[in-house]
Amino acid sequence: MPPHASYSSPRPSACPGLWRIVSALDGGICRIKLPGGVLLAQQAEAVASAAERFAGGVIEATNRGNLQIRGVGPDHQGLVAALLAAGLGPREAAGDDVRNLMLSPLAGLDPAMVLDVRPLGGQILDLLEGTPRFHALSAKFALQLDAGERLAMLDHPHDLWLSVLELEQQPWLAFGLAGSLGESDVLGAVPFSQGLTLVRAMLERFLDLATPTQSRMRHVLQTCTAADFIDGLGVALRQDPAVLGWRRPVRPVTWLGALPQRRGVALGVAPPLGRLTPAMLREAARVAREQGDSSLRVTPWQSLVLPNLASGGIDQAQHSLMTVGLLCHAAEPLARISACTGASGCAKALSETKADAVALAALLGPGAPASVHLTGCPRSCALAHTAPATLLARAPGHYDLYQRDPRLPGFGALRATDITLNEAGAMLDLPTEHLDD
Repeated sequence: MPPHASYSSPRPSACPGLWRIVSALDGGICRIKLPGGVLLAQQAEAVASAAERFAGGVIEATNRGNLQIRGVGPDHQGLVAALLAAGLGPREAAGDDVRNLMLSPLAGLDPAMVLDVRPLGGQILDLLEGTPRFHALSAKFALQLDAGERLAMLDHPHDLWLSVLELEQQPWLAFGLAGSLGESDVLGAVPFSQGLTLVRAMLERFLDLATPTQSRMRHVLQTCTAADFIDGLGVALRQDPAVLGWRRPVRPVTWLGALPQRRGVALGVAPPLGRLTPAMLREAARVAREQGDSSLRVTPWQSLVLPNLASGGIDQAQHSLMTVGLLCHAAEPLARISACTGASGCAKALSETKADAVALAALLGPGAPASVHLTGCPRSCALAHTAPATLLARAPGHYDLYQRDPRLPGFGALRATDITLNEAGAMLDLPTEHLDD
């Protein structure tokens, strides 16, 4: 174990981390932040073993492309040591919280990408981990680096997002603040080669302006306009119509089944409701080792991607992974549902959302929305953006149904109150335009 390792919290936060194991009703939660969502096969096996040895065997894929172990018992030091030995931690404890950089699960491989942003992503992670001042950022402060990939999460809000665009046959890096890549405005761009300089200036500017109660970019922008924020960066920005009028191309996204790469093919699979068993993780690691490049990518859809598989082995890989309970096809009802931990694991939840989601899946037909989210309380921890349909628990087995409406805050428009799962299933089976009826 490295001599600098510490098992005390590097700084106050309610968010789980590697060293900071947060208590829940079902035991401790240890969150493992993965660089660009990448998990090597041997690391996946180490996580599976650690979950069995030091916890209750429950592993969750998170909506930021990370993993967390639930039900952690009293031997926190043993768990952390096992994860560090597998290379699943930063160089120093204080650098753990700030490793919040999201890339496409197929960064460097996606046929739609403008260029490979993984080297820049590595530089940004090194900057976050290695700059003591940046360790003061909130554990929730999040960045996204995008290269135009087809497999990309465009709905999650980020404090700072960056996206590659081509101008005059040269790569530039557009950016936006406190919003999602798919919706918020472009504020400017720099040559791609200046990307790291831009990120450093952004983070320093944020920390210069933020008060102790302003932990997120949106808080600072309530007292400082975006124009004033970027005026103080000290970085030359391009802000002509070609930049400010640019919008990131939006393409249909499929994260399950065979996924195209520039060379070869990837396979997307998902644990039901984001929960992996050790057997699932071990089997995914075995397939990645024997048929791929010995790596996995954890995605913001709480799923896994196995990259660089031989195209002729996809059917065999899918069959092997389905035998341990992983979902391989988008048409499966559980593939369209997400749910928070529920009342057995969280004191704030008003219903057993995981079990309710399984019951609801059996009631959904082809007319249901592409995504339905069950949340036990208004915090909606399991989903970083608003789903097309949200069920908010009121009491065990009873929910309010909301339909996403971009004109309304929160979950959207309230369509029904205090309904049962059967009633919710009947309403969700209708095309979404009929939810008003």
